Amino acid sequence: MEPLEISVLLCKTGARKHVSQGDTAGQERFKTITTAYYRGAMGIILVYDITDEKSFENIQNWMKSIKENASAGVERLLLGNKCDMEAKRKVQKEQAIKLAREHGIRFFETSAKSSTNVDEAFSSLARDILLKSGGRRSGNSHKPPGTDQKPCDKKNTSKCSLG
Repeated sequence: MEPLEISVLLCKTGARKHVSQGDTAGQERFKTITTAYYRGAMGIILVYDITDEKSFENIQNWMKSIKENASAGVERLLLGNKCDMEAKRKVQKEQAIKLAREHGIRFFETSAKSSTNVDEAFSSLARDILLKSGGRRSGNSHKPPGTDQKPCDKKNTSKCSLG
């Protein structure tokens, strides 16, 4: 697993922050390295496939692993990917909203294929991390999960960009 490193200029604050991302695709063979990544993480994105119930069920295991290995107060974000495949949906949006509320985290449905809500999800996590690291609280920090998202449709083709 090679982390992708990106330097990002957050225009609203003018602050330059370094973002390092790693994708294990939930594979068991990365479990030992993943726990090492947790220690220094400021934010973790948990992604499941809305067309695959097993991937959603595994989120609970990942939540447990985060609780055991990550720093207290690490920002977490739940993403239901492939919202462009509504006809093949196996995980109802309400199930994910309930899970996100139980864990006190934000939730977005996204499509990596059409970039639906990808920018919004990453920006939301980056904003929450910045607010927490700056010791400031925002009125948005207690918004119900998923309130920042655009409706998922096949026509939305906006591209993902941070900053």
